[in-house]
Amino acid sequence: MHLWEVAVLGKAVHSLSRIGDELYLEPLEDGLSLRTVNSSRSAYACFLFAPLFFQLYQAATPGQDSLRCKILMKSFLSVFRSLAMLEKTVEKCCISLNGRSSRLVVQLHCKYGVRKTHNLSFQDCESLQAVFDPASCPYLLRAPAKLLGEAVLPFPPALAEVTLGIGHGRRVILRSYQEEEADSTIKAMVTEMSIGQEDFQQLQAEEGVAITFCLKEFRGLLSFAESANLSLSIHFDAPGRPAIFAIKDSLLDGHFVLATLSEPTPNSQDLHFSEPCQPAPQCQAHSTPQPDDFASDDIDSYMIAMETTVGSESSRTLPSISPSPGLQPPCNSEGEEDEAEAELSTVPGTPPPKKFRSLFFGSILAPAHSPLGPSPVLAEGSEGEG
Repeated sequence: MHLWEVAVLGKAVHSLSRIGDELYLEPLEDGLSLRTVNSSRSAYACFLFAPLFFQLYQAATPGQDSLRCKILMKSFLSVFRSLAMLEKTVEKCCISLNGRSSRLVVQLHCKYGVRKTHNLSFQDCESLQAVFDPASCPYLLRAPAKLLGEAVLPFPPALAEVTLGIGHGRRVILRSYQEEEADSTIKAMVTEMSIGQEDFQQLQAEEGVAITFCLKEFRGLLSFAESANLSLSIHFDAPGRPAIFAIKDSLLDGHFVLATLSEPTPNSQDLHFSEPCQPAPQCQAHSTPQPDDFASDDIDSYMIAMETTVGSESSRTLPSISPSPGLQPPCNSEGEEDEAEAELSTVPGTPPPKKFRSLFFGSILAPAHSPLGPSPVLAEGSEGEG
């Protein structure tokens, strides 16, 4: 990779570092895949760099299977810590995987013949794979990343969540999310930005729809897309369903899947949102103001399949429930019973009172032990999970 490619890769790593503490690196025939997931399993991100992105790309040596590795995000981020310094000094970068020594070797060729070699230890693992379909989302917003970046600029850095919705006149509204305090006398500052429909490249959403998601991860993708001068597509559904943020270029693809709040947006009247039209009823459990927000996710569309790592990592896999093939999630009383049995979880990085839908994870083992297809798995939101 030359200077431009090194800078783009470094910015992608910085975006991923806003989400997870571990980086899954996998050379594929379609390109180099970088993926991560946060500890609460409410955010997933991936970048796929096409082979043409590199001057020379080889997924695996002839006669050998491609390697998959998992490394600490901090270790890989240390190589690209100072992007400004990289752009000034680095001329070329070489990345290789050494399976015998379990080392990821990153070599930076700098000016004046200086070479910096980073040997990062990694663990062999299986692929971290998310199953999602942006085409299944009924609502779509597409706009230049620079426009959205300027829209979130006024929000305080410490703000955790932001609400995105469609107001009167089909104006797109971004508003800081505030919880309802027990003491009504406490008033927090509320920031709201309104963008006209004409500023969007595509707006496929009705007035009244709104979702609330984490701002930190959203800013991470925005900073990358803005630096690459790309457009950002936001695919979303009803509150509580994961939102998919996508960027696409001839040389790379990026997808961030973020959980959204399942509870209704507070003070929605102040946002000037009309009552959203409900989609046609389907066979799925509906969210209620109960402690559990996990039972009403659409497993078929948004289940995340996280493959377990080998060795000591196997102890971290979640307990799984594998229904029979073709079995659909219950629609009525069974879903309500599951909600009654679940407990409200406190997840790192997410304030306890909030009701974020956790993305679904499953375990896909080695081919010799894997079933015919990925099995839906529910992850309970409790601290005692596996």
